[in-house]
Amino acid sequence: MELFNSLFRETQQLLENSEPRVWPYRPGEEWKDIGNSELVLQKDAAYELGASGKGSANYVLFTSSSELVNKDQVLLYGPDLKEVRGDCDFARIVLLRVGVLEGDDEKIYRTLKDIEFAKYHVNLEGYMIRMSPESYREQVRVSRQAVRKGINFRQVGSSYIKAYKQDENVLNATVIFITKAGLDYAAMKANAKKAADVTGTLTHILEGLPTDCSVCSLKGICDEVEGMKELHFGVGAKGTDKH
Repeated sequence: MELFNSLFRETQQLLENSEPRVWPYRPGEEWKDIGNSELVLQKDAAYELGASGKGSANYVLFTSSSELVNKDQVLLYGPDLKEVRGDCDFARIVLLRVGVLEGDDEKIYRTLKDIEFAKYHVNLEGYMIRMSPESYREQVRVSRQAVRKGINFRQVGSSYIKAYKQDENVLNATVIFITKAGLDYAAMKANAKKAADVTGTLTHILEGLPTDCSVCSLKGICDEVEGMKELHFGVGAKGTDKH
């Protein structure tokens, strides 16, 4: 599962000039999960992360490389939840190391989506998430009560790691939160779209895509993503690639 490796590098480059706070994952340090999404009214909110008009991005990257992901940990670039003073930019990026995924492309796609959907099982007290898959954004309304109780990104990230590691295919999970002003959130959003495109191509490859790349709708992805051409034309196939 190396199709996302170029996006790992691009993500690292976006953050390379910033120093994160790092917390190792320890089971039992999660924020309280209430089982269902909580409605946080605007009048009860302390602020909104990734609010309208602010930068926002959300994506998940998969790899089988222990060089890219080898720890369960939470990283934070920017102010923690108790330090945020108003609506701000926000991104949540998840890096997952998975074991060898067996089966055809459709089965692998379903496995990846099942893992990714773990985020919908995280329902934290005072932390209302609004996701927009079409715009690759994530907005979070944090209640004043949760801030008073001491909610922080270490606990929130630990809740996500616990959810992802419920799947036996997930070996390690790193959850990155970004609230720092001045970073390139537009580039992060572009990475989110690329990640979604890579995952989506796995379902289309079996649908009889043309081998003439001049008329193939996935040409842009094949040109950008390492290994996608080989997957499209079959590992070891020769003489069919017209890119």
